[in-house]
Amino acid sequence: MEVTLEIIVRSTEIDVNGHVNNAKYLEYLEWGREEWFEQHDLHYDQILAMGAQTVTVNININYRKECRQGEVLLIKTRPEKLGRTSFVFKQEIFKKNGELAADATVTVVTIDTESRKSRPVPEEIARHFQS
Repeated sequence: MEVTLEIIVRSTEIDVNGHVNNAKYLEYLEWGREEWFEQHDLHYDQILAMGAQTVTVNININYRKECRQGEVLLIKTRPEKLGRTSFVFKQEIFKKNGELAADATVTVVTIDTESRKSRPVPEEIARHFQS
């Protein structure tokens, strides 16, 4: 299921070029993933109770349009692919007018809390990636 998070660009997110700094987009995407987990009742403490943690291992992002202070942005996050120990989110950042500002694929690996090595994706997470 896709989850949408609405945010407003703040002055602290703007760089010397007068638009959102490229690193801030990564934070926006992280906020979107956190919202996805929250909306699916997969809170951090619940994942820890499964003996797992999630670690972002790859982000492939395309910057499409600049975003400026005061703009409303919609961060859309949806499951794309499930592996044995990893899963992939497709994320898009839209301006309120519908223009695509950025899109990304984000690969997350689940690790065992004790050994700190990859482990199979818990069923509670995996079921959201199966069609």
